[in-house]
Amino acid sequence: MVTLPQLPAVVVGHVSHSRRMPVRHRFRYRTYQWLVDVDDLPRRRFKAADHLGSGPSMRENIATFTAAHGVPLRPDDRVVMLANARSFGYVFDPLSVFWCLTSAGDVRCVVLEIHNTYGERHAQLARPDAAGRFTLGKEFYVSPFFAVQGRYDVTLRVDADRVTVAIELSQYDHRVFTAAFTGRPRPASRLAVFRAALHTPFVTYQVWALIRMHGVWLWLRRLPVIKREHHAPPEGVR
Repeated sequence: MVTLPQLPAVVVGHVSHSRRMPVRHRFRYRTYQWLVDVDDLPRRRFKAADHLGSGPSMRENIATFTAAHGVPLRPDDRVVMLANARSFGYVFDPLSVFWCLTSAGDVRCVVLEIHNTYGERHAQLARPDAAGRFTLGKEFYVSPFFAVQGRYDVTLRVDADRVTVAIELSQYDHRVFTAAFTGRPRPASRLAVFRAALHTPFVTYQVWALIRMHGVWLWLRRLPVIKREHHAPPEGVR
């Protein structure tokens, strides 16, 4: 059973990436995300069209996707999202996580939605074990330096004190990449939001810039670029 913090919450923490081969590259920086109930979203910060589809509400987008993948949501289910909020009308979410919870707080399923810098999006549904772990196949072109093959080993944790998302990519029988976000949720008071934005201003623009900066660094290191093929979104993603 999941014990949620008070929502909406600002989750202040750090994101880290570690590339192991063929070029070793690591970074870690401070950031923050929002943890919200999709049925009670903060005004002006989130739009349904930013996540999964073009339905009239974010919950409908999630329900359409989960039903298409064999997990219909019940009216009393709760959907909690970890994502970036819009900043001056712009948002970029490399990864958004949706926990679909029963009225008792048990995890019915989770949905991972991925955006790349080419304007494409993809989503996958999983059913974590009791420790929040699961494995997914890599189905989406995210980085120009990784082929669309292999598997993701994912660990999710959300409770009143900490939120963690950790992902390991394995290809060719080697663990090649690890990404993680971990932070502490705080009630999204005006003061908490101000402090988070003060320490990490223009956070969605920062994400956009850092992805490109590190991409250029890897390109200058002569890391081979993988050709991008056309991506057809999975059923339930519009």
